[in-house]
Amino acid sequence: MSKSFLGGLTNRVLMAIAAGCLVLSYLSAFVNPAKAWFLTLPGLLFFPLALLNIFLFGWAVARRSKAFLIPLIALLPTFFFLGRYFRFAAGDNSMAGPDAVRIVSYNVGRFGMHAENSGAASRAACRDSVYSFIEKCDADIICLQEFSTKGNARKELSERFPGYDIEYYLFSGRFSDFGNVILSRLPIMGKGVVKFDGSTNLSVYADIFEAGRKIRIYNCHFESYNISFPGMVKSLREKRKDVLHETEEKMKRSLSLRPKQVDKVMRNIADSEYETVLCGDFNDNPMSYTYRRLIKGHDDTFCKAGSGFGATYAALWPLLRIDYIFTPENCRIISHKSPRIRFSDHYPVVADVSFTGN
Repeated sequence: MSKSFLGGLTNRVLMAIAAGCLVLSYLSAFVNPAKAWFLTLPGLLFFPLALLNIFLFGWAVARRSKAFLIPLIALLPTFFFLGRYFRFAAGDNSMAGPDAVRIVSYNVGRFGMHAENSGAASRAACRDSVYSFIEKCDADIICLQEFSTKGNARKELSERFPGYDIEYYLFSGRFSDFGNVILSRLPIMGKGVVKFDGSTNLSVYADIFEAGRKIRIYNCHFESYNISFPGMVKSLREKRKDVLHETEEKMKRSLSLRPKQVDKVMRNIADSEYETVLCGDFNDNPMSYTYRRLIKGHDDTFCKAGSGFGATYAALWPLLRIDYIFTPENCRIISHKSPRIRFSDHYPVVADVSFTGN
């Protein structure tokens, strides 16, 4: 058996594995991860898997190998999904108009990014930097996740953001209270909270009236993996034998809880007469069960008006987009931005929308 034949066979096997993993990433959006948690991994890796198959396709074409058909066939559905991660088109903020409503969603990470990461010397300085950024946004609706305070939250927020109605729900922690906050210049007519069983994650909502429409704003923070990537690297360097098992158990727990949390929010939406805007840290990527469930009846502001990479998780930029703003399908999405500021491990999402329609 010749070396060239063996080499060609090995190349085809490797291409088939890469193509198979990419196909599994498509399937991850249609399978409840609580029932098949292992399918989540190819979904998380969709973007690098797509790039790998593009590279293999180009390599096979350059070698004039018929094996180019393997990555090509696997890549065909990619063109329907790639726009959830990267886009060339952009919205034009200069055309926002007087009817535009600016929405900011930001996981502020309990104001814990300071010192070398953001230039802030303390949590207080980091908090002040986040507040200054939000003030510059001049937003009408502000949704914060992992907000944290040791004092009176309403007093703190009303003093820093006068003119906003405030809705929040905070858990009492060992060192501070933490949870989700909604600030709205549009008067809040109703409010509430969707609590998740066995978790300190939650969704708070506020009802507003804009352009003759009843709209419910959900600020969601779904279950995270609770995995520290620097901590994982350190543990692997220290040759801790239990690190992979611990990581697997954390992923299984998150993947069993998150679908239930999503379903609970969806039931709340179904029971409401309001149209809905969904904001927050979903802790899931666009090739996921979470995204597919929540996008129904909504538009993703990035897919309509974003440009460049949409990633929002700083540690894995540009691979991971887990923070979103979804609006009703009959709204006009004017612009979408995600400024790369390092006051949290997440980047904020800023969108201008018009509820008067397209």
